[in-house]
Amino acid sequence: MLTVNTKAYGIIEVDERQKIHFPYGIFGFESFKDFVLLDAAQQPFYWLQSMDVKETAFVLINPKVFRKDFEIDVVKSDLEEIGLAEPEDENVLVFAIVTVPENQQKMSANLQGPIIINRDNKTARQSISLDPKWRTKHYILEELSGNKEEAC
Repeated sequence: MLTVNTKAYGIIEVDERQKIHFPYGIFGFESFKDFVLLDAAQQPFYWLQSMDVKETAFVLINPKVFRKDFEIDVVKSDLEEIGLAEPEDENVLVFAIVTVPENQQKMSANLQGPIIINRDNKTARQSISLDPKWRTKHYILEELSGNKEEAC
């Protein structure tokens, strides 16, 4: 077990299997390499919590929750760097970073920069989608209600 000081829950014990290593960090947070993936109190969200600085934590969501048509379309070397052969690999976990503003109705997810995790070796990276339809702000609640034209 690991002891981690978290933004959401304070000091907690987590299973070693929840530890995720980002060799290149996350865009804008390149110096942070080690995180733990935690279930959030409110599904379908997760926390990606830095193991070094408790204030550095990201809310995540699986893009398929609100965009069934989401597919990973990134440079092949991005996948290879974390030990994956293809986007459909059975060990792939994909998340989008969620921004939660004061007006939670405008909560958005970054589908242009997905977080891709190799479930087998616990290595991850943030990549840039090659598909121009995925942007940095997809309004989750609008897209869930079917307003695709307004949401992107």
